[in-house]
Amino acid sequence: MIGTLYGIGVGPGDPELLTVKAFRRLKEADVIAYPKKTNGSKSYAQQIVEAYFSPSEKHMLGLVFPMTKDENVLREKWDETVDAVWEHLREGKHVAFVTEGDPLLYSTCIHFMRTMQMKYSDVSIEIVPGVSSINGAAARLQLPLADGDETIAIVPARDDYDAMRKAIEAHDCVIFLKVAKVIPLLLSILKEMNLTKKAAVVTKVTSHEEVRWDIEQLEHVSLPYLTLMVVRK
Repeated sequence: MIGTLYGIGVGPGDPELLTVKAFRRLKEADVIAYPKKTNGSKSYAQQIVEAYFSPSEKHMLGLVFPMTKDENVLREKWDETVDAVWEHLREGKHVAFVTEGDPLLYSTCIHFMRTMQMKYSDVSIEIVPGVSSINGAAARLQLPLADGDETIAIVPARDDYDAMRKAIEAHDCVIFLKVAKVIPLLLSILKEMNLTKKAAVVTKVTSHEEVRWDIEQLEHVSLPYLTLMVVRK
C-alpha cells in the first residue's frame, strides 16, 4: 500500500489557528515534510508545527526549494524533493507536507502536488485548507475585507505602476502580497490617490513576530519578505 500525501495549511503564524483537522492529520502522519531554509534557520511552517510536534516524536523532513528562475535547476530540485517524499510514501507511510497559510493559495504545495502527480500518479493526495495571512490580517486589523456587493482583489505586488494602480481603482479592497520589494511604488500610488490613510501594512501577521507598520515611515524601511498591505477604500 502506498501512503497518503496530505497538503496541510498550518495558518498564518499563530499555532492556535491550526485547524482541528490539520492537527489530526499531522498526528496521524508518519512524516512531516516542510520547506527548509538553506541557511539552517527554521522555516515559518516548521516553527508553527513544532509548537505541537517535536522531532523526537515525528520524522521531520526538511525540503529545500531553490529560489531561482533557471528552469533546469528548478526541474532537478523539484524532482529531488518529490523523490525524497516518495521514498516514504512507497513504504506505506503517510506524509504531511505543511505550508504556512493555505496550501492552494500562492503556496509551494501547488507545484509540489503537481510534480508528485506527474511522477507518481498512484499517490493519493488530500488537501487540508488553512487560515491564510489575508484572513489573519483582517482579524488582527479588525478590518472587513468585503461587504454586500463590494469587490476584493488579491494581488502579488510587482513593479508595474499601471497594474497596481488599476487594481486599486477597480476594487473596494485590495490585498497586496509580498510588498517588500515594491513598497516605494505602492506608497507613491497611495499618495497620488489620496489613500495613504486607507492602507495598512503588517509583517508575519498573528505570529509572535508580528509587526504593524506606520505607513508614513515606510519609505526608508527594509521590510521582511512575509509582509502584506491591505488597501480598503
